[in-house]
Amino acid sequence: MILEDPIDFAAVLPDMGAVTGLDLGTVTIGVAVSDVTRSVASPLKTIKRKKFTLDANHLLDIISARDIKGIVLGLPRNMDGSEGPRAQATRAFARNLERLTPLPITFWDERLSTVAAERALLEADASRKRRAEVIDNIAAAFILQGLLDRLAHIKAAS
Repeated sequence: MILEDPIDFAAVLPDMGAVTGLDLGTVTIGVAVSDVTRSVASPLKTIKRKKFTLDANHLLDIISARDIKGIVLGLPRNMDGSEGPRAQATRAFARNLERLTPLPITFWDERLSTVAAERALLEADASRKRRAEVIDNIAAAFILQGLLDRLAHIKAAS
């Protein structure tokens, strides 16, 4: 079930349970997870992409092992807010993933998430090699944290 609006996504989530955030790249998928109270996003791992079936199975294994309740994918919009080929590829990935899991799926504008992740790693004095290894799952954590903050606001308003 793909839900465009975070309010609709929040409405179908149970009160407790972790959510996963994904930063889809052409070569890798950054994966982050939240705690069960959905307060904090933590980077988990980076999956080297092979083909959709293998990538999806890897993600579904993580989802099952961590009892994930929802999925958020970073949507790579252009700086003017429009959607280009990368956003279309992300939407296609979501449609394919939707066929394999009953979990709700939503999107989060990921503009500048990789820039923020890179800045955080530079401030932590991570080596160039280390930054390359973890940039995608750190970006996934920034994406997920953005959604978690929005969900907390939605919950507080209701």
